[in-house]
Formats: sequence, structure tokens, C-alpha cells
Amino acid sequence: MMENVLSKPVMRPGQRFFDDFLTKDLFNFGWGAKNVSYVPMVNIMETAEDFRIDFAVPGMNKNDFKIEMESQVLTISSDVPGGQNGNEEFSYVRREFNYQSFRRSFQLPETVEFEKIEAKYRNGMLSIFIPKKDEAKRKPVKAISIS
Repeated sequence: MMENVLSKPVMRPGQRFFDDFLTKDLFNFGWGAKNVSYVPMVNIMETAEDFRIDFAVPGMNKNDFKIEMESQVLTISSDVPGGQNGNEEFSYVRREFNYQSFRRSFQLPETVEFEKIEAKYRNGMLSIFIPKKDEAKRKPVKAISIS
């Protein structure tokens, strides 16, 4: 029977400190991945014409997402039953990413066109485009001449 050398490394005295120092995240104060819930990171941008919310969600499909609008609240969620990494043929030595269910909500201003919201999923990025109403769009600076 072959033993998995990654699960039981042979260590010299003091080696564990250096291994931990080199392999752990700088600001990981003991919170393991088991205790962290999955919340995708977002960027929110504003242009003169619209707002855009980008979600970093690599490895998922566009059909994994549910986007709903109710009472000026935009909710983006994904329900991944049991996670997508349910392979039981192996155990993880280190696991830094996985796919879990999540739910994020954003209160939108009344100055957006709710019925014209669009979403696209490409290359691991879910982008939601929220157009502004005409009265909310930035007007160009008008130069006033002096007579």
C-alpha cells in the first residue's frame, strides 16, 4: 500500500514555522476555509450613461445565476446544491477555491431604468448593466461666454 506523502510530510525541527509562513495567507488569522462563506467579489462602476456591477465568479455557467429586481433591490444569487466539487475520489491537501451558493443584494436609486437592466457572463465575469434615466445622466459642462 502506497502512502500519500503529501498528507504526512517528514519535517525537521523548525520547518513547520517556515512552511506555514510561506504557504499561509498574510492576513489569515486562523480562520480556516471551512468557516468562510463564499461571497463573490464585486466592482461597481458608474459612467455618464449607466452603472455596472462586475462579479468575479470563474468556473460557473450563466445558468447558475438568478437575477431578480424587487422594490428597487437587485438580488443576484446562485444556488449550487452541495457545491460543484463533490468528487469523493480524493481529499484536498489545500483548497483555495470552490463553488458555493451565494446571495448579494443592492439597493438601486430611483434614477435607473429598472426594466432595461441587462446581464452578461463571459470569461468568469458576470456583468450587470443598469442604465440611468435621461434626467439622471450627467450633462456635459456648458461654457458660458462673457459679454
